[in-house]
Amino acid sequence: MRRFVFGALAWPPLLERVLGRAADLRPARLPGYAVYGTGGGALDPGTLCAVPEGGAAGLLILDPDPEDGARMAYFNGTDADGMVTEVRCGGDLVSARVALHDDAPGDGAPPWDQARWLEEWGPLALDTARNIMAQYGQTEPARMAGLRPYLAARAWARQLARTPAPAEVRMATTAEEGVEILRERPGHEGFFRLRAFDMRHRRFDGAQSPEIGREGFVAYDAALVLPYDPATDHVLLIEQLRYGPILRGDPRPWVLEPVAGLVDAGEDPETCVLREAVEEAGLTLREVKPMVRVYASPGYSSEFFHCYLGLADLSSYEAGVGGLDAEHEDIRSHLLSFDRAMALVDSGEINAGPLAMMLLWLARARAGLRAGA
Repeated sequence: MRRFVFGALAWPPLLERVLGRAADLRPARLPGYAVYGTGGGALDPGTLCAVPEGGAAGLLILDPDPEDGARMAYFNGTDADGMVTEVRCGGDLVSARVALHDDAPGDGAPPWDQARWLEEWGPLALDTARNIMAQYGQTEPARMAGLRPYLAARAWARQLARTPAPAEVRMATTAEEGVEILRERPGHEGFFRLRAFDMRHRRFDGAQSPEIGREGFVAYDAALVLPYDPATDHVLLIEQLRYGPILRGDPRPWVLEPVAGLVDAGEDPETCVLREAVEEAGLTLREVKPMVRVYASPGYSSEFFHCYLGLADLSSYEAGVGGLDAEHEDIRSHLLSFDRAMALVDSGEINAGPLAMMLLWLARARAGLRAGA
């Protein structure tokens, strides 16, 4: 039976990536139904609802494969058969994923706008589909349903990386010009990705390097903020249990850090730190100033930090314990004078590189900030 697809999957490049093949497609309109957005951004599949006067635009898969439904459900994070029913599309009886609504969904859900969705989310959705479908047949659908927003965030990091830092001193040759990935080898796919590959690159003397085998840790972009009150000369730090020290064998794995979080798909890093300050420390920042934008460990990881100074009134702030239960966060906040924080850098108690770097950045800017307070 032919399959009717709509919303994001009615974009042929995305559908091809999800199905793993180029299907035979025909534009179609499904009478008696309408497509609405669900606010899911790059991962918004749209919802198909019964609307008597409606006519839902989409595509017919003319040569459906038995695995198509499972692959589309895997991408959408839904049950493969739980929402699929038979409907009439012109003279054809087709299968479609129909929401359990008798009419348009509530809460002001907007009609699906394919052109607008493509403009805002198309490239990100395509890259996210690559991340998700790479795990098809390896990661259980229920687990993948929970991983989807994180894999979208990983794809968003690739979008943010398209604006490189200046190259006044370092080599200005681009990766496209100077790096050749020869082949991929099996790695790990999950919340993090271990990418194994063979490559060669242009050397500083202009020659080509020999073939080199490498492995890299594909992570996320994170946004970090150091809250500071120039009037009281105090900073706010957080403390939480970290798995890196546990794996290293450190007997004291609780770490002092700046407020931080993963940048969600489509999110501006500045918006991320404003949100994280509220979630992790119960603090509303009045202003954020860019500090630095840096790779955490460029020798083997794609992890990238967007660092900010967050100006705030800390005069009446009460340190305590916070974090989101849904994310299993157990976070304690500490309100310290700047001098006390720097003493912890000197003693080694502050042993997270980003926090030490951000405090040293503040040491250079502190006098000007205090003068203007």
